[in-house]
Amino acid sequence: MVSDLVIDVRGLEKRFGRVRALDGLDLTLAPGEVRGFLGPNGAGKSTTIRILLGLVRPTGGQARLFGADPWRDAVRLHRRLTYVPGDVDLWPKLTGGQCIDVLGSSGAPLDEARRAALLERFDLDPSKRVRDYSKGNRQKVALVAAFAAPADLLVLDEPTSGLDPLMEEVFRECVRERAADGATVLLSSHILSEVESLCDNVTIIRRGRTVLSGSVAELRKVARTSVHAVTRGPAPDMSGNEAVGDLVVDGNDLTFTVDPAALDDVLRPLLSPGLESLTVRPPSLDELFLSAYEEEPA
Repeated sequence: MVSDLVIDVRGLEKRFGRVRALDGLDLTLAPGEVRGFLGPNGAGKSTTIRILLGLVRPTGGQARLFGADPWRDAVRLHRRLTYVPGDVDLWPKLTGGQCIDVLGSSGAPLDEARRAALLERFDLDPSKRVRDYSKGNRQKVALVAAFAAPADLLVLDEPTSGLDPLMEEVFRECVRERAADGATVLLSSHILSEVESLCDNVTIIRRGRTVLSGSVAELRKVARTSVHAVTRGPAPDMSGNEAVGDLVVDGNDLTFTVDPAALDDVLRPLLSPGLESLTVRPPSLDELFLSAYEEEPA
């Protein structure tokens, strides 16, 4: 049976000598999905991407791209994808425009009208030689080439490295536009706010394994919600409630965390003395990421 997944990674393993870079990693992307791929340096993100691009062969497990083998079918598959690394290495004697031409010839063909519009949006002068570009402008060359191609899959590995905040926003607009066109996006980034604003789903990996995967809303359900309340009358005693954690009480001022499923029951006693203010904040993606990397108990 042929899978309709764009990326289908199951139990992926990769060893470099005695080093185990991937240890049973799972990762799947459906058509049109924008997936955040998170983990610190050394977690296995870049190794996974290199396997998907056909640059490295896995030691074990399965990796499929559009149902095909990335190693054996690399040339054909590269016609359907674009890739932007976090540190773009270009040909110093070529102009930016010439580099875009070369990049376009090695993958999905470029849409010339879209290319011209992207050069303007990213404020990039294609007539300058690469050796005269800053890091941010070299990054723009790769981004223009990637977004100008009508590719089915965009693999973006720290793509906004070196960009200023204005260009980061242009990048986000371009990702949303390509996703609206039906493209699938795998986005690896250390800018968690960027991932949270763009991605349908998130996969967090640790030591070569998947530790959390799902939509941000789904992941928040398994994390704790923060509550800050100020009551008009004496605050009720919350210390005996097992759903309440990290409780701090200062007169009528309370802060605590609570399991999302128990939020209604925990907040109800606060209504009796009356409320001056109430702030309920679900965990951010930063907190979900950090919780996945808490040290395991000895």
